[in-house]
Amino acid sequence: MGDPLPVDTLVEYDLSWSEASEQQNLGKALPHLLHAGRERPSLMIAATNRTLLHGSCRKPHFPCGDGLVRADSWLAERLDEPEKRPAWLMMSGDQVYVDDVAGPMLHAVHQVVERLGLFDEQLEGATVTDSQQLYHSADNYYRREQLLPDIQMNAPLRERFFGGAKKPVFTSAHAHNHLMTLAEMFAMYLLVWSPVPWRLVELQAPELEADQAENYEREKIAIDDFVSGLPQVARVLAHLPSLMIFDDHDVTDDWNLTAEWESTAYGHPFSRRIIGNALLAYLACQGWGNDPDQLREPLQSLARLLDNASESGWLDAAAQDASIEQSLGCQCWGYEVAGTPHLLVLDTRTRRWRNARRPGHPSGLMDWEALSEMQQMLLDKEAVVIVTAAPMFGVKLIEGIQKLFTLAGKPLLVDAENWMAHRGAASVMLNIFRHSRTPGNFVVLSGDVHYSFAYDLTIRDRDRDRRPRIWQITSSGLKNTFPESLLNWFDRLNRWLYAPWSPLNWLTKRRSMRVTPRDPDRAKAGERLWNGSGIGLVRMDQAGRPIEITQLDARGFDVTFEQRH
Repeated sequence: MGDPLPVDTLVEYDLSWSEASEQQNLGKALPHLLHAGRERPSLMIAATNRTLLHGSCRKPHFPCGDGLVRADSWLAERLDEPEKRPAWLMMSGDQVYVDDVAGPMLHAVHQVVERLGLFDEQLEGATVTDSQQLYHSADNYYRREQLLPDIQMNAPLRERFFGGAKKPVFTSAHAHNHLMTLAEMFAMYLLVWSPVPWRLVELQAPELEADQAENYEREKIAIDDFVSGLPQVARVLAHLPSLMIFDDHDVTDDWNLTAEWESTAYGHPFSRRIIGNALLAYLACQGWGNDPDQLREPLQSLARLLDNASESGWLDAAAQDASIEQSLGCQCWGYEVAGTPHLLVLDTRTRRWRNARRPGHPSGLMDWEALSEMQQMLLDKEAVVIVTAAPMFGVKLIEGIQKLFTLAGKPLLVDAENWMAHRGAASVMLNIFRHSRTPGNFVVLSGDVHYSFAYDLTIRDRDRDRRPRIWQITSSGLKNTFPESLLNWFDRLNRWLYAPWSPLNWLTKRRSMRVTPRDPDRAKAGERLWNGSGIGLVRMDQAGRPIEITQLDARGFDVTFEQRH
């Protein structure tokens, strides 16, 4: 093995290969990866983890700018300044939306599957018997919910999406084009991250009904805009080391939200297959790069499955189910990155604290065992960055609304997933921050909620000299936003109802904490929530305390979250 690459130094790199007896390299084959006037892409291995880009929620057909395109433009202005390059580009969930797919994107997925000769599979428990029947079904576009398993479901879910009919567990309001097969999942990843597969695609609409054709043309405008930014997306990924973790839309909406949801979803072979296919695609296209050694066994199982399908073109059903079973049971999705500060990325989806007494109520985002392991990773560290899909400390009003819907038996209506929704998980998590051997400085990076904010937090019931300092920093979404007028009302009501003097604060689980919001400098007076697609930038000092919290808005300007004095 050669000498390690130098740290904090720009390093140019290249790849070369032979294709049709002709020598190729990155610049020749993929010129979109190069900045103007450069012959090769460059990277930097940072000596610390003190500068981070972070974001989540990148929905291709959402009509707004792409935060990763903005990240590329931002980096292009600092290309020769290694001290300004982030140590990591951190994406904290919903990198793809396999449950909410535009018609033109599904059409592109099918063309890529066909052009690349991706594998077929059997579909047990479905109203179609295999992938080919699925692709040629009259319900293949905009009516895929008709193809999902017909089973007895819990009443709130049925009533929300299927008018009380006996329908599937998939709760996305936009499941009409929900991806199902493993080949579809792989094709989706290719199309979301690279402009190259789009060379194989023609988006002339397939045969559709009138209302579907209208939807298709409207969605095509957004997809065309998304595709136009993909060269820049690929370029920024070629220049920055990246890390990722899944959230629900990478698999399906409300993934493992409640114990009742899990019982229904994993109890039917077709819904289990769809969920498992999405997890296998995440494993191959995202997860393995975070910690290949930790994921070696599920990777080997998936590799054998795909190798065996290379000759026949069909996945072996038993082997596919076995590979899915292994990935679903794997407690290896979260990971840590040593450095200053220490970086801890949490799996808040697969190790949940189920509500045994009320299985229809939200599960805790991590169970007691997972939280205990997290605490062990924190002990005696000076400073830690925790990456969690949902904010640990969110907007109190919105969490209160979610609580009311949960008490009414309707958690699925409001996506009632937050760290405070489960009493046991919230209590353990808060106690971790109170432990005498946990770090003095915590930075919590989150996404998921489709708006951005920053809080400074301290614990009231600790000696002044031993109080840990916590910064909750949320950047969301990369290509998604919250309904503008609704967010403005939530922001305003939250300021009134949970002002520092409000007695309502004593009804919250974090009443022992002092929460000081930061103000986005471009917002109207008093506003604390920023609504705009983009990507977050955090710079920390040597002690792991933020010295810059900025949202790089996709519209081309920066928003700074300013500390109150």
